[in-house]
Amino acid sequence: MVKKSDKVIERIDAEADSVYKRIRRKLKPTMHLPIRSLSNVSYRPKSGYFRLRGKSKIRTLTVNTVKTFAQTLKMLAMSKDLIRTSRHSTKREAYYQAYNWQEAAFSGQDESDAVMDDVEALLGVNREQIHFRADEHGGEVAGELIVIDRDRRTGKRLQIDCTRFGSGAYSVPTVVEDLQFRTNAKFILAVETKGMFERLVEEDFFDEHHCILVSMGGVPSRACRRFIRRLAEAKKIPVYVFTDGDPYGYFNIYRTLKVGSGNAAHLNEYFCVPTARFLGVTPEDIVEYKLPTHPLKEVDKKRAMDAMKNDPFIRHYKAWQDAVNKMLKMGVRVEQQALAKHGLEYVARTYLPRKLKQVSKFLP
Repeated sequence: MVKKSDKVIERIDAEADSVYKRIRRKLKPTMHLPIRSLSNVSYRPKSGYFRLRGKSKIRTLTVNTVKTFAQTLKMLAMSKDLIRTSRHSTKREAYYQAYNWQEAAFSGQDESDAVMDDVEALLGVNREQIHFRADEHGGEVAGELIVIDRDRRTGKRLQIDCTRFGSGAYSVPTVVEDLQFRTNAKFILAVETKGMFERLVEEDFFDEHHCILVSMGGVPSRACRRFIRRLAEAKKIPVYVFTDGDPYGYFNIYRTLKVGSGNAAHLNEYFCVPTARFLGVTPEDIVEYKLPTHPLKEVDKKRAMDAMKNDPFIRHYKAWQDAVNKMLKMGVRVEQQALAKHGLEYVARTYLPRKLKQVSKFLP
């Protein structure tokens, strides 16, 4: 049986061999990379995530591209070495390892990250499969869930009860593919801010409502998205998303969790949760719950207008267009914590229970 890692090495070897053969034939070597942006994705509810339309760019070795071309080949070689030695490198470590590449060294981590993204797209695999991992926090989990993992040294199965972390929570690991789950929870509630997540834990929300709470900590990391996706699929439970009522919460956080992003369109089918529904905070909530607000910033307005014009997901759903138009007309944004106006326990005792009785009214 061929292992996944062997297949990745085969792809790396194939790319290197293609470059080598073109050079032997006295031709300029090339690499074909998909264009990763909203302009090159489509959205269909049946598939449930952003998919590449097929446009690609050709990177040809020239005087102007020689450094990037060399960096891409060196990154492929680094990945192959990591796979063979069963090691993983963080993105930051990869940047520093490249200091040894002399003229091909990166000028900054943004350059290193961009080349790593290109390698992902070139091979058609995710970062974890080429043995790189992010330095970002994976998210936190509390509630009625037992995560089944393995001890790294002994291989023995470990059962991690997410109700037994005291005032803390289970941290989602960078790689979640081998985790298994046991739960009788009724739903997963993905929460934007750690502060709100901790508020719900303190108010014993998961005990009262038999659910699993996940703190996304802003835009959810790929590990967090993959964790939610695998858990929701394995246990056939719904996912509800609770963010601030602003363009960042709607598009950068919720939209990314549900259907993915243009930049990672080649991987969206693995790192999104198509079944997710948006619980709140909505423009209607501002009026209904008399919430304190802040004026929309210019960057908020631009983000909203760009989404209305260019985001295939928002353009597909009239309910989202209506919500965004209402937000723009009101000219305000609202934070999750604004519900504390009515008392610290209000979000857990009143707001969320009312919302959960009206799931059919959630935004798609």
